Amino acid sequence: MKVDKKYRLAYDTKAKEIVKQLSLEEKVYLMSGNITLADMQEDFKKGKHYNETPYEAGGNERLGVPAMKFIDGPRGVVAGTGKSTCFPVSMSRGATFDKDLEERIGKAIGKEIRAYGGNLFGGVCINLPPNPGWGRSQETYGEESFHLGIMGSALVKGVQSENVIACVKHYAFNSMENARFKVNVKTDKRTEREVYLSHFKETIDVGAASVMSAYNKYQGPHCGHNDYLLNQVLKDEWDFDGFVISDFIWGIRDTVEAANGGMNIEMNDTHQFGEKLIEAVKNGQVTEDKIDDAVIRIIRTLLAFTEADDKKYEQEVIGNKEHISLALEAAEKSMTLIKNENRTLPLSKSEVKRLAVIGKLGEKENIGDHGSSRVYPPYVVTPLEGIKKIIPNAEVIFDDGKDLAKAKALAASVDAVVFVVGFNHDDEGEFIENTQDDQNLTAIGVEFDAVGGDRKESLGLHEDEVELIKEVGPVNRNSVAVLIGGNMIMIEEWKKDVSSILMAYYPGMEGGTAIAKTIFGEVNPSGKLPFVIPTDEKYLPQIDWLADEITYDYYHGYTKLEKEGIEPSVPYGFGLSYTRFNYSNVAFEVRDENVIARCDVTNTGDLVGDEIVQMYVGFEHSQIDRPVKVLRGFERITLIPGEIKTVEISCSLDKLKWFNPEKSIWELEEMDYEVYIGNSSAEQDLMKGKVSAFVTK
Repeated sequence: MKVDKKYRLAYDTKAKEIVKQLSLEEKVYLMSGNITLADMQEDFKKGKHYNETPYEAGGNERLGVPAMKFIDGPRGVVAGTGKSTCFPVSMSRGATFDKDLEERIGKAIGKEIRAYGGNLFGGVCINLPPNPGWGRSQETYGEESFHLGIMGSALVKGVQSENVIACVKHYAFNSMENARFKVNVKTDKRTEREVYLSHFKETIDVGAASVMSAYNKYQGPHCGHNDYLLNQVLKDEWDFDGFVISDFIWGIRDTVEAANGGMNIEMNDTHQFGEKLIEAVKNGQVTEDKIDDAVIRIIRTLLAFTEADDKKYEQEVIGNKEHISLALEAAEKSMTLIKNENRTLPLSKSEVKRLAVIGKLGEKENIGDHGSSRVYPPYVVTPLEGIKKIIPNAEVIFDDGKDLAKAKALAASVDAVVFVVGFNHDDEGEFIENTQDDQNLTAIGVEFDAVGGDRKESLGLHEDEVELIKEVGPVNRNSVAVLIGGNMIMIEEWKKDVSSILMAYYPGMEGGTAIAKTIFGEVNPSGKLPFVIPTDEKYLPQIDWLADEITYDYYHGYTKLEKEGIEPSVPYGFGLSYTRFNYSNVAFEVRDENVIARCDVTNTGDLVGDEIVQMYVGFEHSQIDRPVKVLRGFERITLIPGEIKTVEISCSLDKLKWFNPEKSIWELEEMDYEVYIGNSSAEQDLMKGKVSAFVTK
């Protein structure tokens, strides 16, 4: 049964009848998390990890209202130990540009959450990183707002198809880690609507039933107290019917401001709502109508999802073969080949008798952040294990790369070299500063056993890894650098020193298998970069990661480079294949309020391969400041050698509109638009046409 908005609103009358029977104390209890900080500390002392079991809020047994049972994400189900499927991180899945795959992953996650006894997935993270140094950007899909909206919506649909509430986070402007509890983000109205909120609206439009607020402030008020974001935009303008929960522990700082500002549930413990909120209602600071609105949202949503439950969820579904196979598929489809000089890859299993895996990350179980998104799978395949398994009769030698002379000699003695370099949970991820001044911070910080935080020093590899590749890479012409990390990694300094570069992201529990299968040609790489790689970090928006206040600009990533006429090192949407694709018979038109781009794609190579066809729309004739072009559609296709497929990509005219801040409305410019179709954002990879768009009278 589909628990869409119409279905949920059908429970409105029943929810209101229940509310009439509740005391004020019972109502406020429904708005309150049931897990105290003391409970969490006790769990940690017993060796349990964060969210090992669902974190509950509210519930009323007397009137049959179920509790909300929260389980975190997004790379899988955080609950349990040694059982859950660990998918590649969202950034990795963003590189697949595969909406169907992401929906299937959502279904798998939904099933595992239900098997653990949960009913809400707190892992639809769609924050946009203006700078790739944001420590938690591995939890989102990339730098492009349109892409974020499409991929996040697919996850929402998948999760909710299994009768699990999808919670979209962190609303909004949460793109800095170390300063997230204090920073005040400012921006202009066009940037707000077109760049930072549009993808959130996309998920609301497809039916997301819950939203989590962000820790940071926006234009002054904390996001968890923000009347403009929560009441005016989300609930009134977007007509959101679900409930809002706070980010944990520090998500709200003031009882009255939060309740009046649109917060519905304080998570995961209660220190601002509870007795303080009851008192605020009694003394007239918060109206009981405001409480009733929150409670009606909570009850009707929980009842709708609970009573729609027509499926059984046994423990056997957790980490089953089907889900692990899905994790491997996602890892394989995400592998992004950035460079392949002289067609070095794929390596030949029969010709490679001795292979060196060099770099300390080669033997590490490296699935990403150790913060709230950490998943505990039954196993993790390392790159070294994956390579050893795929060439069982060859000699595979591991070296951590610390001794350059030793690594150089080894590289000279083998048939091929695989460098595994990049980051782990200490380099980037969720950041909690341990401080004696705040026992809350100290308790949680100890549990998250990693440094994490934003990448403040550099967006490139560690200095020792750069030196390793520059010194050892040229020794062997069959060399590949496998990059591990949650967002863009600078390559300019060393890219000429290896034959091939493969971006592997944090590829999940089967990551080592996917890396090995790609290197040896069992998988044809098909991922596309969900971010641009500049030639210099100075071309990206500059961010003070410890700022008390910051202004987000309209341009970032590929749109900033294009606007400024700067050639990137590697363009957004780029990724090589072991086969070749030809584009022909391109056509563009406006039909039924949609821009249509159509082309024939032919596999002219010798191998089966997937191609990601991308559509961009340009604004050359605009009378206002707009990007050179923006992504407005993509489709993933599979072609056998010689096969031709006609691909048609459609984009609503609504997606071409700009937000007029003076009128506070979206407007379509009546003009000619450039439309592009191809396989990256680079001009040389696109075929161009134009269409005329007019407002229908």
